[in-house]
Amino acid sequence: MRNILLFIFSISSFFSIAQSKCDVKNLCFKNGEQLFFQIQYNWGAIWMNAGEASFSVSQEDMNGKKAFHFVGTGSTYPKYDWFYKVKDKYESYADTLTLRPLRFKRDVAEGGNYIYDDYVFNQNKKVVYTFEKRNKKPLKTDSLKINDCTFDVITAIFYTRCVDFEKYKPNDTIPISFVLDGEVFNSYARYVGKEIIYNKTLGYVECIKFRPKLIQGSLFKGGEGMIVWVTNDKNRIPVYVETPILVGTIKVNLISYKNLKHPISCFKEKPAEKKK
Repeated sequence: MRNILLFIFSISSFFSIAQSKCDVKNLCFKNGEQLFFQIQYNWGAIWMNAGEASFSVSQEDMNGKKAFHFVGTGSTYPKYDWFYKVKDKYESYADTLTLRPLRFKRDVAEGGNYIYDDYVFNQNKKVVYTFEKRNKKPLKTDSLKINDCTFDVITAIFYTRCVDFEKYKPNDTIPISFVLDGEVFNSYARYVGKEIIYNKTLGYVECIKFRPKLIQGSLFKGGEGMIVWVTNDKNRIPVYVETPILVGTIKVNLISYKNLKHPISCFKEKPAEKKK
């Protein structure tokens, strides 16, 4: 099970506007925001609360300029460490005005595997310098060409929360480009529409629903099997994710939040039950 946080990062990272039009204003989050999630895993008929994940936002100085510092963490509960121990940390720094990535770091320990990445973005030259280490192998360095709208997986989450979803119709596909594992990946999300769902923390809320196209790997099946729901308000926070994996199914639920930029404004009454 490779990089358990990646399926949570996919909550938002596949929603983006077209490559030639990726300028947005940050109206969705602020310094101090924190989001917390519980991860459930299903194998056969048994659902298990397997771990937790979180995202946070802070503002710092980087090379004399203001930058957002985004942090994503994830880990299994100790009682499952004997089966498959996970301890992941992802960090990104982004320009506060454009939300373009400046630096990305990944420090991941899952089972017997260890991954460390440090990517430095030069937006003027349109290049990212990559420093990667896998287990006990020597450090590998490289550089990749990027365009104006290439992100890392963490910056993409916060960037795409600021996208105007009202401009899309159901079944529209929205492209996204991001750097991971020393490669640039081009993918998309299929906008499904709006739906009222229930969350134990929020109650009934109206959400934007979409299906990201996943790249097949050791965790995910390829295709549009994942379904994601984010609040249909100014915050655009992820509420619920459900996705099949190669063995079993994963569910992710929002369990708490702090310091949102706006009060949540998409609360709804319980939908009337359909008559049979």
